[in-house]
Amino acid sequence: MAKILFINPVVREEDDPKHVPYGMALLASIALKEGHLVQVYDDNAWRKGKDVLAEVIGADDWDVIATGGLTTTYANVKNICRLSKAIKPNALLIVGGGIITSMPHDIMEWVPEIDIGIVGEAFVTFPELLKVIDCDNTEDGLFVDEFLGICYRDSSGRSVLNGARPNIADLDVLPYPAWELFPLDIYFSNSRLLYSEESFISKRRIDINGSLGCNLVCRFCWHLGTTGDMVIEKDQAGNNDVKFSYGRNLRFHSPDYLVGMANYLVDKYDIDFVSFLDENFFTMDVYSKRTWLKELSAKWISAGLQPTCRRDGVPHDENCTGVHWSGTSHATLHRQETLVAMYEAGCSHLVYGLETFDPGILKNLGKGSNVKNNKESVKLCLSTGIKPIPNIMIGFPEETFETVRNTINALIELGIHASPHFATPYPGSEWYYTYKESIMAQYDGNLERFIEHLGDASSISAVISHKFSGLELLGLQQIVLARDLRLLQQAEDHWGDADSVTSTVAIPRASHNFVRRKIPAPLEVKVA
Repeated sequence: MAKILFINPVVREEDDPKHVPYGMALLASIALKEGHLVQVYDDNAWRKGKDVLAEVIGADDWDVIATGGLTTTYANVKNICRLSKAIKPNALLIVGGGIITSMPHDIMEWVPEIDIGIVGEAFVTFPELLKVIDCDNTEDGLFVDEFLGICYRDSSGRSVLNGARPNIADLDVLPYPAWELFPLDIYFSNSRLLYSEESFISKRRIDINGSLGCNLVCRFCWHLGTTGDMVIEKDQAGNNDVKFSYGRNLRFHSPDYLVGMANYLVDKYDIDFVSFLDENFFTMDVYSKRTWLKELSAKWISAGLQPTCRRDGVPHDENCTGVHWSGTSHATLHRQETLVAMYEAGCSHLVYGLETFDPGILKNLGKGSNVKNNKESVKLCLSTGIKPIPNIMIGFPEETFETVRNTINALIELGIHASPHFATPYPGSEWYYTYKESIMAQYDGNLERFIEHLGDASSISAVISHKFSGLELLGLQQIVLARDLRLLQQAEDHWGDADSVTSTVAIPRASHNFVRRKIPAPLEVKVA
Protein backbone atom coordinates (compact mmCIF):
# COMPACT_ATOMS: atom_id res chain seq x y z
CA MET A 1 0.00 0.00 0.00
CA ALA A 2 1.52 3.29 -1.12
CA LYS A 3 0.92 6.79 0.15
CA ILE A 4 0.40 8.86 -3.01
CA LEU A 5 0.26 12.61 -3.59
CA PHE A 6 -1.19 13.69 -6.93
CA ILE A 7 -0.37 17.27 -7.95
CA ASN A 8 -2.39 18.83 -10.76
CA PRO A 9 -0.30 21.58 -12.42
CA VAL A 10 -1.59 24.99 -13.42
CA VAL A 11 -3.07 24.63 -16.89
CA ARG A 12 -3.78 28.13 -18.21
CA GLU A 13 -2.41 30.81 -15.94
CA GLU A 14 -4.20 33.53 -17.92
CA ASP A 15 -7.61 31.90 -17.41
CA ASP A 16 -9.76 30.73 -14.52
CA PRO A 17 -9.65 27.02 -13.61
CA LYS A 18 -12.56 25.46 -15.48
CA HIS A 19 -11.86 21.76 -16.00
CA VAL A 20 -11.29 19.05 -13.40
CA PRO A 21 -8.32 16.96 -14.65
CA TYR A 22 -10.26 13.93 -15.86
CA GLY A 23 -7.32 11.58 -16.41
CA MET A 24 -5.76 12.32 -13.04
CA ALA A 25 -9.12 11.88 -11.32
CA LEU A 26 -9.45 8.47 -12.99
CA LEU A 27 -5.97 7.38 -11.87
CA ALA A 28 -6.71 8.57 -8.33
CA SER A 29 -9.90 6.52 -8.35
CA ILE A 30 -8.05 3.42 -9.60
CA ALA A 31 -5.38 3.85 -6.91
CA LEU A 32 -8.02 4.19 -4.20
CA LYS A 33 -9.74 1.00 -5.33
CA GLU A 34 -6.39 -0.79 -5.20
CA GLY A 35 -6.16 0.13 -1.51
CA HIS A 36 -3.62 2.93 -1.70
CA LEU A 37 -3.77 6.11 0.36
CA VAL A 38 -4.38 9.06 -1.96
CA GLN A 39 -4.28 12.82 -1.58
CA VAL A 40 -4.61 15.47 -4.26
CA TYR A 41 -3.27 19.01 -4.38
CA ASP A 42 -4.93 20.81 -7.27
CA ASP A 43 -2.50 23.64 -7.98
CA ASN A 44 -4.59 24.65 -10.99
CA ALA A 45 -7.68 25.21 -8.83
CA TRP A 46 -6.07 26.66 -5.71
CA ARG A 47 -3.26 28.71 -7.28
CA LYS A 48 -1.76 29.51 -3.88
CA GLY A 49 1.81 29.81 -5.14
CA LYS A 50 5.11 28.10 -4.55
CA ASP A 51 5.15 28.41 -0.75
CA VAL A 52 1.85 26.59 -0.25
CA LEU A 53 2.86 23.95 -2.80
CA ALA A 54 6.04 23.36 -0.81
CA GLU A 55 4.03 23.00 2.40
CA VAL A 56 1.80 20.39 0.79
CA ILE A 57 4.75 18.38 -0.50
CA GLY A 58 6.32 18.46 2.96
CA ALA A 59 3.11 17.60 4.80
CA ASP A 60 3.54 13.81 4.83
CA ASP A 61 5.98 11.02 4.01
CA TRP A 62 4.77 10.31 0.51
CA ASP A 63 5.88 7.12 -1.17
CA VAL A 64 4.89 8.44 -4.58
CA ILE A 65 4.41 11.96 -5.92
CA ALA A 66 2.61 11.91 -9.27
CA THR A 67 2.04 14.79 -11.66
CA GLY A 68 1.70 15.42 -15.39
CA GLY A 69 -0.60 16.77 -18.07
CA LEU A 70 -0.37 18.28 -21.52
CA THR A 71 2.90 19.64 -22.89
CA THR A 72 1.58 23.16 -22.31
CA THR A 73 1.94 22.59 -18.54
CA TYR A 74 5.68 21.96 -18.85
CA ALA A 75 6.99 24.96 -16.90
CA ASN A 76 4.65 24.27 -13.98
CA VAL A 77 5.38 20.54 -13.98
CA LYS A 78 9.10 21.23 -13.96
CA ASN A 79 8.67 23.45 -10.90
CA ILE A 80 6.61 20.76 -9.16
CA CYS A 81 9.33 18.18 -9.85
CA ARG A 82 12.12 20.36 -8.53
CA LEU A 83 10.23 21.18 -5.34
CA SER A 84 9.21 17.57 -4.83
CA LYS A 85 12.74 16.20 -5.01
CA ALA A 86 14.18 19.02 -2.93
CA ILE A 87 11.65 18.48 -0.13
CA LYS A 88 10.97 14.73 -0.41
CA PRO A 89 14.02 13.19 -2.10
CA ASN A 90 13.00 9.64 -1.16
CA ALA A 91 9.56 9.85 -2.73
CA LEU A 92 9.30 8.23 -6.16
CA LEU A 93 8.49 10.99 -8.64
CA ILE A 94 6.25 9.85 -11.51
CA VAL A 95 5.21 12.03 -14.46
CA GLY A 96 2.56 11.03 -17.02
CA GLY A 97 0.41 12.47 -19.78
CA GLY A 98 1.20 14.09 -23.08
CA ILE A 99 4.08 16.04 -21.59
CA ILE A 100 6.19 12.88 -21.24
CA THR A 101 4.59 10.77 -23.98
CA SER A 102 5.31 13.22 -26.79
CA MET A 103 9.04 13.54 -26.06
CA PRO A 104 10.13 11.21 -23.22
CA HIS A 105 13.90 11.48 -23.59
CA ASP A 106 13.85 15.27 -23.87
CA ILE A 107 11.68 15.68 -20.78
CA MET A 108 13.78 13.21 -18.77
CA GLU A 109 16.90 15.18 -19.75
CA TRP A 110 15.43 18.60 -18.94
CA VAL A 111 13.87 17.47 -15.67
CA PRO A 112 16.44 15.16 -14.03
CA GLU A 113 14.28 14.95 -10.90
CA ILE A 114 11.81 12.60 -12.65
CA ASP A 115 12.26 8.98 -11.61
CA ILE A 116 9.70 7.38 -13.93
CA GLY A 117 7.69 8.60 -16.89
CA ILE A 118 4.50 6.80 -17.88
CA VAL A 119 4.32 6.85 -21.67
CA GLY A 120 0.95 6.46 -23.34
CA GLU A 121 -2.21 5.36 -21.59
CA ALA A 122 -1.72 4.95 -17.83
CA PHE A 123 -4.88 3.08 -16.74
CA VAL A 124 -3.03 -0.24 -16.49
CA THR A 125 0.57 0.94 -16.25
CA PHE A 126 0.09 3.10 -13.15
CA PRO A 127 -1.58 0.50 -10.87
CA GLU A 128 0.77 -2.22 -12.10
CA LEU A 129 3.71 0.07 -11.37
CA LEU A 130 2.47 0.61 -7.83
CA LYS A 131 2.35 -3.16 -7.33
CA VAL A 132 5.98 -3.79 -8.28
CA ILE A 133 7.59 -0.73 -6.73
CA ASP A 134 9.27 -1.13 -3.40
CA CYS A 135 8.90 2.47 -2.34
CA ASP A 136 11.98 2.29 -0.12
CA ASN A 137 14.17 0.88 -2.86
CA THR A 138 14.69 2.55 -6.21
CA GLU A 139 18.04 0.92 -6.95
CA ASP A 140 19.06 -0.16 -10.41
CA GLY A 141 17.47 -3.21 -11.96
CA LEU A 142 14.00 -2.60 -10.60
CA PHE A 143 12.54 -1.91 -14.04
CA VAL A 144 13.13 -4.33 -16.84
CA ASP A 145 12.31 -4.31 -20.51
CA GLU A 146 9.25 -6.46 -19.93
CA PHE A 147 7.50 -3.71 -17.94
CA LEU A 148 5.69 -1.86 -20.69
CA GLY A 149 4.79 1.80 -20.88
CA ILE A 150 7.52 3.44 -18.79
CA CYS A 151 10.64 5.54 -19.20
CA TYR A 152 13.21 5.38 -16.41
CA ARG A 153 16.92 5.95 -15.76
CA ASP A 154 19.72 3.39 -15.88
CA SER A 155 22.72 3.34 -13.54
CA SER A 156 24.37 6.15 -15.51
CA GLY A 157 21.29 8.36 -15.33
CA ARG A 158 20.48 7.87 -19.02
CA SER A 159 16.78 7.59 -19.84
CA VAL A 160 15.58 4.19 -21.02
CA LEU A 161 12.24 3.77 -22.80
CA ASN A 162 10.54 0.39 -22.60
CA GLY A 163 8.04 -0.98 -25.10
CA ALA A 164 4.56 0.48 -25.55
CA ARG A 165 1.71 -0.90 -23.45
CA PRO A 166 -1.41 -1.64 -25.52
CA ASN A 167 -4.49 0.39 -24.70
CA ILE A 168 -7.38 -1.19 -22.85
CA ALA A 169 -10.16 -2.39 -25.13
CA ASP A 170 -13.21 -1.58 -23.02
CA LEU A 171 -13.47 1.86 -21.41
CA ASP A 172 -16.44 0.72 -19.33
CA VAL A 173 -14.11 -1.23 -17.01
CA LEU A 174 -12.88 2.11 -15.65
CA PRO A 175 -14.30 3.38 -12.36
CA TYR A 176 -15.82 6.84 -12.15
CA PRO A 177 -13.23 9.56 -11.56
CA ALA A 178 -12.53 10.51 -7.93
CA TRP A 179 -14.14 13.94 -8.20
CA GLU A 180 -14.44 14.10 -4.41
CA LEU A 181 -10.67 14.64 -4.12
CA PHE A 182 -10.80 17.89 -6.09
CA PRO A 183 -12.10 21.34 -5.03
CA LEU A 184 -15.29 21.20 -7.09
CA ASP A 185 -16.59 24.41 -5.55
CA ILE A 186 -13.85 26.30 -7.39
CA TYR A 187 -14.60 24.59 -10.68
CA PHE A 188 -18.35 25.00 -10.26
CA SER A 189 -17.85 28.72 -9.65
CA ASN A 190 -16.31 28.90 -13.15
CA SER A 191 -19.01 26.82 -14.84
CA ARG A 192 -20.21 29.48 -17.26
CA LEU A 193 -19.02 29.17 -20.85
CA LEU A 194 -19.97 31.69 -23.52
CA TYR A 195 -20.92 29.06 -26.11
CA SER A 196 -24.68 28.87 -25.69
CA GLU A 197 -27.40 30.27 -23.45
CA GLU A 198 -27.56 27.01 -21.56
CA SER A 199 -23.82 26.81 -20.89
CA PHE A 200 -23.61 30.51 -20.02
CA ILE A 201 -26.07 30.31 -17.15
CA SER A 202 -24.82 26.93 -15.94
CA LYS A 203 -23.92 26.89 -12.25
CA ARG A 204 -22.62 23.34 -11.80
CA ARG A 205 -20.95 22.15 -14.99
CA ILE A 206 -18.64 19.13 -15.09
CA ASP A 207 -16.59 17.45 -17.82
CA ILE A 208 -16.80 13.87 -19.06
CA ASN A 209 -14.81 11.94 -21.64
CA GLY A 210 -17.25 9.74 -23.51
CA SER A 211 -14.66 8.40 -25.92
CA LEU A 212 -10.99 8.37 -26.84
CA GLY A 213 -9.92 8.96 -30.38
CA CYS A 214 -10.68 10.40 -33.78
CA ASN A 215 -10.50 8.83 -37.22
CA LEU A 216 -9.01 11.93 -38.87
CA VAL A 217 -5.32 12.58 -39.50
CA CYS A 218 -5.16 16.35 -39.09
CA ARG A 219 -1.56 17.53 -39.45
CA PHE A 220 -1.83 19.83 -36.44
CA CYS A 221 -3.42 17.38 -34.00
CA TRP A 222 -1.81 15.05 -31.47
CA HIS A 223 -3.23 11.94 -29.82
CA LEU A 224 -0.25 10.86 -27.72
CA GLY A 225 -0.83 7.18 -27.29
CA THR A 226 -4.46 7.21 -26.22
CA THR A 227 -5.82 6.24 -29.64
CA GLY A 228 -3.45 3.49 -30.73
CA ASP A 229 -1.33 5.91 -32.75
CA MET A 230 1.91 5.51 -30.80
CA VAL A 231 4.66 3.03 -31.56
CA ILE A 232 8.08 2.67 -29.94
CA GLU A 233 10.96 1.83 -32.26
CA LYS A 234 14.74 2.06 -32.38
CA ASP A 235 16.17 5.42 -33.39
CA GLN A 236 19.38 5.91 -35.37
CA ALA A 237 21.44 5.34 -32.22
CA GLY A 238 19.68 2.05 -31.50
CA ASN A 239 17.64 3.39 -28.56
CA ASN A 240 13.89 3.12 -28.16
CA ASP A 241 11.97 6.28 -28.96
CA VAL A 242 8.35 7.20 -29.62
CA LYS A 243 6.91 7.66 -33.07
CA PHE A 244 3.35 8.48 -34.00
CA SER A 245 1.44 6.79 -36.78
CA TYR A 246 -1.94 7.02 -38.46
CA GLY A 247 -3.04 3.85 -36.70
CA ARG A 248 -6.21 4.06 -34.63
CA ASN A 249 -7.79 2.03 -31.82
CA LEU A 250 -10.88 4.13 -31.19
CA ARG A 251 -12.90 3.38 -28.06
CA PHE A 252 -16.05 4.74 -26.49
CA HIS A 253 -18.07 4.20 -23.34
CA SER A 254 -21.47 2.58 -23.69
CA PRO A 255 -24.46 4.93 -23.42
CA ASP A 256 -25.48 3.06 -20.25
CA TYR A 257 -22.13 3.87 -18.62
CA LEU A 258 -22.37 7.56 -19.52
CA VAL A 259 -26.00 7.94 -18.45
CA GLY A 260 -25.21 6.13 -15.22
CA MET A 261 -22.31 8.50 -14.60
CA ALA A 262 -24.49 11.54 -15.31
CA ASN A 263 -27.15 10.31 -12.88
CA TYR A 264 -24.46 9.72 -10.26
CA LEU A 265 -23.20 13.28 -10.74
CA VAL A 266 -26.72 14.69 -10.43
CA ASP A 267 -27.37 12.74 -7.24
CA LYS A 268 -24.03 13.57 -5.62
CA TYR A 269 -23.22 17.05 -6.94
CA ASP A 270 -26.48 18.38 -8.41
CA ILE A 271 -24.85 19.15 -11.76
CA ASP A 272 -26.79 21.00 -14.44
CA PHE A 273 -24.43 20.72 -17.43
CA VAL A 274 -22.04 18.13 -18.89
CA SER A 275 -19.26 19.04 -21.33
CA PHE A 276 -18.17 16.01 -23.32
CA LEU A 277 -14.53 16.75 -24.07
CA ASP A 278 -14.10 14.03 -26.68
CA GLU A 279 -11.77 14.64 -29.58
CA ASN A 280 -14.64 14.05 -31.99
CA PHE A 281 -18.06 12.86 -30.84
CA PHE A 282 -19.19 12.00 -34.33
CA THR A 283 -16.25 9.74 -35.08
CA MET A 284 -17.71 7.36 -32.53
CA ASP A 285 -21.14 7.70 -34.06
CA VAL A 286 -19.71 6.62 -37.41
CA TYR A 287 -17.85 3.70 -35.82
CA SER A 288 -21.05 2.54 -34.11
CA LYS A 289 -22.90 2.57 -37.45
CA ARG A 290 -24.84 5.69 -36.47
CA THR A 291 -26.33 4.22 -33.29
CA TRP A 292 -24.20 5.58 -30.43
CA LEU A 293 -25.38 9.18 -30.23
CA LYS A 294 -29.02 8.30 -30.89
CA GLU A 295 -28.91 5.68 -28.15
CA LEU A 296 -27.16 8.07 -25.77
CA SER A 297 -29.80 10.71 -26.47
CA ALA A 298 -32.71 8.31 -25.98
CA LYS A 299 -31.32 6.94 -22.72
CA TRP A 300 -30.55 10.47 -21.48
CA ILE A 301 -34.26 11.21 -21.83
CA SER A 302 -35.51 7.92 -20.38
CA ALA A 303 -33.23 8.36 -17.34
CA GLY A 304 -34.93 11.68 -16.54
CA LEU A 305 -31.93 13.82 -17.46
CA GLN A 306 -33.67 15.70 -20.30
CA PRO A 307 -33.88 19.43 -19.52
CA THR A 308 -37.45 20.56 -18.94
CA CYS A 309 -37.13 23.34 -21.51
CA ARG A 310 -36.56 20.72 -24.22
CA ARG A 311 -39.26 18.44 -22.84
CA ASP A 312 -41.84 21.24 -22.80
CA GLY A 313 -40.64 23.04 -25.93
CA VAL A 314 -40.09 26.39 -24.20
CA PRO A 315 -37.12 28.80 -24.16
CA HIS A 316 -34.40 27.96 -21.68
CA ASP A 317 -34.23 30.01 -18.50
CA GLU A 318 -33.00 29.66 -14.92
CA ASN A 319 -36.13 27.74 -13.93
CA CYS A 320 -35.17 24.86 -16.20
CA THR A 321 -34.19 21.61 -14.51
CA GLY A 322 -32.33 18.65 -15.97
CA VAL A 323 -28.88 18.39 -17.53
CA HIS A 324 -27.86 20.12 -20.73
CA TRP A 325 -24.75 18.91 -22.49
CA SER A 326 -22.32 19.71 -25.29
CA GLY A 327 -19.75 17.95 -27.42
CA THR A 328 -17.61 18.09 -30.53
CA SER A 329 -18.21 17.44 -34.20
CA HIS A 330 -16.75 17.54 -37.68
CA ALA A 331 -18.16 19.05 -40.81
CA THR A 332 -18.50 15.80 -42.76
CA LEU A 333 -19.65 13.41 -40.05
CA HIS A 334 -22.86 14.69 -38.50
CA ARG A 335 -26.37 13.75 -39.67
CA GLN A 336 -29.56 15.78 -39.30
CA GLU A 337 -31.59 13.03 -37.63
CA THR A 338 -28.81 12.54 -35.07
CA LEU A 339 -28.57 16.26 -34.36
CA VAL A 340 -32.34 16.45 -33.86
CA ALA A 341 -32.22 13.56 -31.36
CA MET A 342 -29.32 15.22 -29.53
CA TYR A 343 -31.15 18.54 -29.32
CA GLU A 344 -34.22 16.88 -27.84
CA ALA A 345 -32.05 15.24 -25.20
CA GLY A 346 -30.49 18.56 -24.19
CA CYS A 347 -27.44 19.15 -26.39
CA SER A 348 -26.82 22.89 -26.43
CA HIS A 349 -23.74 23.33 -28.61
CA LEU A 350 -21.10 21.46 -30.59
CA VAL A 351 -17.54 22.65 -31.14
CA TYR A 352 -16.62 22.25 -34.81
CA GLY A 353 -13.02 22.15 -35.98
CA LEU A 354 -13.59 24.08 -39.19
CA GLU A 355 -10.10 25.69 -39.11
CA THR A 356 -10.29 27.48 -42.47
CA PHE A 357 -12.47 28.10 -45.50
CA ASP A 358 -9.65 27.94 -48.02
CA PRO A 359 -9.93 24.89 -50.33
CA GLY A 360 -6.19 24.39 -50.72
CA ILE A 361 -5.43 24.46 -47.01
CA LEU A 362 -8.38 22.18 -46.22
CA LYS A 363 -7.14 19.66 -48.77
CA ASN A 364 -3.69 19.56 -47.16
CA LEU A 365 -4.90 19.41 -43.55
CA GLY A 366 -6.02 15.81 -43.69
CA LYS A 367 -9.50 16.54 -42.33
CA GLY A 368 -11.39 15.10 -45.27
CA SER A 369 -13.47 18.28 -45.50
CA ASN A 370 -13.95 21.05 -48.04
CA VAL A 371 -15.40 24.54 -48.10
CA LYS A 372 -18.89 23.32 -48.99
CA ASN A 373 -18.86 20.83 -46.10
CA ASN A 374 -17.77 23.51 -43.66
CA LYS A 375 -20.47 25.95 -44.71
CA GLU A 376 -23.27 23.39 -44.80
CA SER A 377 -22.30 21.97 -41.41
CA VAL A 378 -22.85 25.35 -39.73
CA LYS A 379 -26.23 25.86 -41.37
CA LEU A 380 -27.43 22.32 -40.69
CA CYS A 381 -26.42 22.40 -37.05
CA LEU A 382 -28.12 25.76 -36.51
CA SER A 383 -31.30 24.49 -38.16
CA THR A 384 -31.65 21.78 -35.49
CA GLY A 385 -31.37 24.26 -32.61
CA ILE A 386 -27.82 23.30 -31.58
CA LYS A 387 -25.24 26.11 -31.61
CA PRO A 388 -22.20 25.34 -33.79
CA ILE A 389 -19.03 26.80 -32.23
CA PRO A 390 -16.41 27.14 -34.97
CA ASN A 391 -12.69 26.84 -34.35
CA ILE A 392 -10.79 29.03 -36.83
CA MET A 393 -7.04 29.10 -37.39
CA ILE A 394 -4.53 31.19 -39.32
CA GLY A 395 -0.81 30.85 -39.90
CA PHE A 396 -0.93 27.62 -41.87
CA PRO A 397 2.19 26.72 -43.85
CA GLU A 398 0.42 27.70 -47.11
CA GLU A 399 -1.24 30.84 -45.71
CA THR A 400 -1.50 33.82 -48.07
CA PHE A 401 -3.61 36.95 -48.22
CA GLU A 402 -5.97 35.06 -50.53
CA THR A 403 -6.45 32.18 -48.09
CA VAL A 404 -7.20 34.64 -45.31
CA ARG A 405 -9.63 36.45 -47.61
CA ASN A 406 -11.43 33.18 -48.34
CA THR A 407 -11.93 32.59 -44.64
CA ILE A 408 -13.14 36.14 -43.96
CA ASN A 409 -15.64 35.97 -46.82
CA ALA A 410 -17.06 32.74 -45.42
CA LEU A 411 -17.27 34.17 -41.91
CA ILE A 412 -19.24 37.13 -43.25
CA GLU A 413 -21.52 34.86 -45.29
CA LEU A 414 -22.26 32.64 -42.29
CA GLY A 415 -22.50 35.44 -39.73
CA ILE A 416 -19.59 34.06 -37.68
CA HIS A 417 -17.42 36.24 -35.46
CA ALA A 418 -14.28 34.44 -34.31
CA SER A 419 -10.83 35.30 -33.03
CA PRO A 420 -8.64 32.79 -34.84
CA HIS A 421 -6.08 30.60 -33.14
CA PHE A 422 -2.58 30.29 -34.56
CA ALA A 423 -1.41 27.14 -36.33
CA THR A 424 0.84 25.57 -33.69
CA PRO A 425 3.24 22.60 -34.05
CA TYR A 426 2.54 20.80 -30.79
CA PRO A 427 4.86 17.89 -29.91
CA GLY A 428 3.27 14.65 -31.06
CA SER A 429 1.72 16.26 -34.14
CA GLU A 430 2.92 15.83 -37.70
CA TRP A 431 3.67 19.53 -37.93
CA TYR A 432 6.06 19.27 -34.98
CA TYR A 433 8.26 16.74 -36.73
CA THR A 434 8.01 18.47 -40.09
CA TYR A 435 9.07 21.85 -38.73
CA LYS A 436 11.27 20.87 -35.81
CA GLU A 437 14.43 22.39 -37.28
CA SER A 438 12.61 25.64 -37.99
CA ILE A 439 11.14 25.67 -34.47
CA MET A 440 14.57 25.27 -32.93
CA ALA A 441 15.99 28.02 -35.14
CA GLN A 442 13.32 30.38 -33.78
CA TYR A 443 14.54 29.62 -30.24
CA ASP A 444 18.28 29.79 -30.95
CA GLY A 445 18.54 26.02 -31.00
CA ASN A 446 16.96 25.64 -27.55
CA LEU A 447 13.98 23.30 -27.90
CA GLU A 448 13.13 23.53 -24.20
CA ARG A 449 12.44 27.25 -24.54
CA PHE A 450 9.81 26.46 -27.17
CA ILE A 451 8.16 23.93 -24.86
CA GLU A 452 8.15 26.46 -22.03
CA HIS A 453 6.46 28.97 -24.32
CA LEU A 454 3.69 26.70 -25.60
CA GLY A 455 0.15 27.81 -24.79
CA ASP A 456 -3.36 27.19 -26.07
CA ALA A 457 -2.67 28.55 -29.60
CA SER A 458 -4.26 31.92 -28.81
CA SER A 459 -0.72 33.31 -28.84
CA ILE A 460 2.20 32.57 -31.15
CA SER A 461 4.80 30.07 -30.00
CA ALA A 462 6.48 29.09 -33.28
CA VAL A 463 5.73 30.33 -36.79
CA ILE A 464 5.27 27.67 -39.47
CA SER A 465 3.82 29.96 -42.12
CA HIS A 466 5.96 30.10 -45.26
CA LYS A 467 5.08 33.72 -45.95
CA PHE A 468 4.12 35.57 -42.80
CA SER A 469 6.17 36.49 -39.77
CA GLY A 470 4.82 36.48 -36.23
CA LEU A 471 4.33 40.23 -36.41
CA GLU A 472 2.21 39.91 -39.53
CA LEU A 473 0.18 37.01 -38.13
CA LEU A 474 -0.71 39.07 -35.06
CA GLY A 475 -2.08 41.74 -37.37
CA LEU A 476 -3.95 39.21 -39.48
CA GLN A 477 -5.56 37.78 -36.35
CA GLN A 478 -7.13 41.15 -35.62
CA ILE A 479 -8.18 41.58 -39.25
CA VAL A 480 -9.96 38.20 -39.24
CA LEU A 481 -11.62 38.98 -35.91
CA ALA A 482 -12.90 42.27 -37.36
CA ARG A 483 -13.70 40.59 -40.72
CA ASP A 484 -12.10 43.66 -42.28
CA LEU A 485 -11.55 43.00 -45.99
CA ARG A 486 -10.60 46.63 -46.59
CA LEU A 487 -7.74 46.48 -44.10
CA LEU A 488 -6.67 43.11 -45.45
CA GLN A 489 -6.39 44.59 -48.94
CA GLN A 490 -4.39 47.54 -47.63
CA ALA A 491 -2.03 45.17 -45.86
CA GLU A 492 -1.55 43.14 -49.02
CA ASP A 493 -0.90 46.28 -51.08
CA HIS A 494 1.64 47.47 -48.55
CA TRP A 495 3.24 44.05 -48.28
CA GLY A 496 3.78 43.92 -52.01
CA ASP A 497 3.77 40.94 -54.27
CA ALA A 498 3.51 38.21 -51.64
CA ASP A 499 4.21 35.42 -54.07
CA SER A 500 7.63 36.87 -54.93
CA VAL A 501 8.78 37.07 -51.31
CA THR A 502 10.56 34.12 -49.80
CA SER A 503 10.32 33.42 -46.09
CA THR A 504 13.53 33.97 -44.15
CA VAL A 505 12.76 30.84 -42.11
CA ALA A 506 13.65 27.57 -43.78
CA ILE A 507 10.58 25.34 -43.44
CA PRO A 508 10.67 21.78 -44.76
CA ARG A 509 7.60 20.25 -46.31
CA ALA A 510 8.10 16.53 -45.72
CA SER A 511 7.25 14.81 -42.47
CA HIS A 512 9.82 12.23 -41.47
CA ASN A 513 8.63 10.94 -38.10
CA PHE A 514 5.09 9.83 -38.85
CA VAL A 515 5.13 6.18 -39.74
CA ARG A 516 2.74 3.54 -40.96
CA ARG A 517 2.97 0.69 -38.48
CA LYS A 518 0.76 -2.07 -37.18
CA ILE A 519 -0.63 -0.98 -33.82
CA PRO A 520 -0.86 -3.50 -30.96
CA ALA A 521 -4.40 -4.76 -30.38
CA PRO A 522 -6.19 -3.27 -27.35
CA LEU A 523 -5.94 -5.10 -24.07
CA GLU A 524 -8.89 -6.97 -22.60
CA VAL A 525 -8.42 -6.03 -18.96
CA LYS A 526 -10.40 -5.42 -15.83
CA VAL A 527 -9.72 -2.28 -13.85
CA ALA A 528 -11.06 -2.26 -10.32
